[in-house]
Amino acid sequence: MQLFFTEEIKPDFKNFILSEEESKHAIRVLRLQVGDKVHLIDGRGGLYEAKILDPHPKRTVLTILNVKENYQQSSYHLHIAIAPTKNIDRFEWFLEKATEIGIHEITPLICEHSERKEVKLDRLNKVIVAAMKQSLKAYIPKLNPAITFSQFCKQQELNTATKVIAHCIDSEKQYLNEVLQSEQHYILLIGPEGDFSTLEIEQALNLGYQPISLGEARLRTETAGITSCVEVSLVNRSK
Repeated sequence: MQLFFTEEIKPDFKNFILSEEESKHAIRVLRLQVGDKVHLIDGRGGLYEAKILDPHPKRTVLTILNVKENYQQSSYHLHIAIAPTKNIDRFEWFLEKATEIGIHEITPLICEHSERKEVKLDRLNKVIVAAMKQSLKAYIPKLNPAITFSQFCKQQELNTATKVIAHCIDSEKQYLNEVLQSEQHYILLIGPEGDFSTLEIEQALNLGYQPISLGEARLRTETAGITSCVEVSLVNRSK
């Protein structure tokens, strides 16, 4: 399946012109020709089957043959607020793999012990789009602007989602899969390499976040994020 991301397309379109970037990829790289069939995704659940009418390397014209809406729509919503890693490649790896596994919303979280205080959303969104296309998904995860831990908690104070915080301080905790129920809205907090501060943990607990463990091993930030994605996905497949 040749897949192209075209967020401007709508289900009632009869024809569509690919962007210059996607046209170049289709014609110069993939060598597609008149009559070849491709698929388009809009990031909102639409999967479009189309045929090439004019294989122009700057403005390839397509005719829409079929539309599937709500393609592979999830029965749950996973929002991970996670501290960006000092090495941005590791954070990009998290975004790529989380998109492939299944995630709906990501918020870069600036914490007291964070080594990175800002991120470039344009570059990170490109990583997400590439992973979405590679894994044949029609929904694009929402990447929010970076925000401080305190601001994020205040924003989510009245949210009725299942809210959990993964931290390394010894205390009474449950494993993540023990607090999850299927088909729910989940918010997971994952801290930086130096962990959340005691004040941040206290603030989250006071706002109803449940402390959870991801296992006995000490995980890197991006590994903790991926582990969480996998566990949430498995809970929603098995129940």
